[in-house]
Amino acid sequence: MSTVGKAHEEGPMFLAELFGNNFHEAPYERYQRLHATAPSIALPEIQAHVFYRYSDCQKLLRDKRLGHDYPRRMKALHGEDVFEKNAVYRNLSHSMLLMDEPGHGRIRGLVTKAFDARRTEALRPEVARLAQALIDGFEGDGAGDLIPRFTFPLPVLVICEMLGIPEEDRDRFVHGERITGRVIDPTPMAPEELAEANTGSENSAAYFNDLLDRRRKAPKDDLLSALVAAETEEGKLTGAELVANVSLLFAAGHETTVNLLGNGLRALWQHRPCLDALRADLSLLPAAVEEMLRFDSSVQLTGRRALEDFTFQGHDVKEGDNVITLLGAANHDGETFPDPEQFRLDRKAPRALSFGGGIHYCLGAQLSRIEGEEALRALFERLPKLELDPSVLEAPEQKPTITLRGLGALPAHWA
Repeated sequence: MSTVGKAHEEGPMFLAELFGNNFHEAPYERYQRLHATAPSIALPEIQAHVFYRYSDCQKLLRDKRLGHDYPRRMKALHGEDVFEKNAVYRNLSHSMLLMDEPGHGRIRGLVTKAFDARRTEALRPEVARLAQALIDGFEGDGAGDLIPRFTFPLPVLVICEMLGIPEEDRDRFVHGERITGRVIDPTPMAPEELAEANTGSENSAAYFNDLLDRRRKAPKDDLLSALVAAETEEGKLTGAELVANVSLLFAAGHETTVNLLGNGLRALWQHRPCLDALRADLSLLPAAVEEMLRFDSSVQLTGRRALEDFTFQGHDVKEGDNVITLLGAANHDGETFPDPEQFRLDRKAPRALSFGGGIHYCLGAQLSRIEGEEALRALFERLPKLELDPSVLEAPEQKPTITLRGLGALPAHWA
């Protein structure tokens, strides 16, 4: 049985120290200190348990004694009327991302086929085409920010294609408002952030309600129409679940890949020998994407709620306790990944936990890998002189989010 680290501060103070003070600028230094201190942390003052070893996180992500219990958790945090006051929480409560069984399996089963290995691989030529078309649009500029020009629009356009969003509507997603990752952070949102999240949720629901109504009247051969068909079968999908999960598929289908590309490009430029090897041999692309996922994960943590009492690694977990798995720290566990702070293309270790695990393992994991490979291939083939601005390595602009980690800007030149 492992030794459980007891936080010297009270629980809220510990979390403030871990996640506060610009956590997004240097999370891995804090993870290193955690690994050097104790294998896990108990926070009895707030009924929470924090784990960050790879083996522990891997087991907990698959543990059926843990769930999200989202409505109860939100009511405990914000009060009984939380869903009535905040559209973003009401919408998320119908999302399979935060559902427990049996609701989760019922909804996930409706979309799993669209993301199976064969159908996902069949999308590779379209991903490559979209990447080439985007570069056509900015290649002649010689310099610019790669996020709005390339790393953001590429996965947005791919998920638009999958869902069946009309071409005339896609520009609103490429250039319109972006969904904030703060809504799933472990720290509360400020009133203005919550108001912005509510507005975004309401706008998204309004658009998808209108589009789904169009599909009810005139179905097409796309994922949206398939979900609409499931809505009409009793017990398969409610109207609220339909809108919430279409919104989820869109948001989850692009946000993590945007961050994968930005974080991964920065990591390559931080490790020039790997960059040079990859440029010389594009067959290393799959290995590079796997290491990008591990080295600077788009998803840094996930939380669960205990559905029953149990004991795990010296922790007496009670029903209702919060269990936090720090995926970014697990991906830098030296016992699983030797030299974890080094970016390497020759790793033989297990895959990183960046896509989670268990019943909530990311549906789009393989699609994200394909997007990463084809995006890098296009950049290196079309822009052989590509160089990131030194500021990206020295003082990058990071999104001020905790759960989702990504760059706010990626200035570069390629002429």
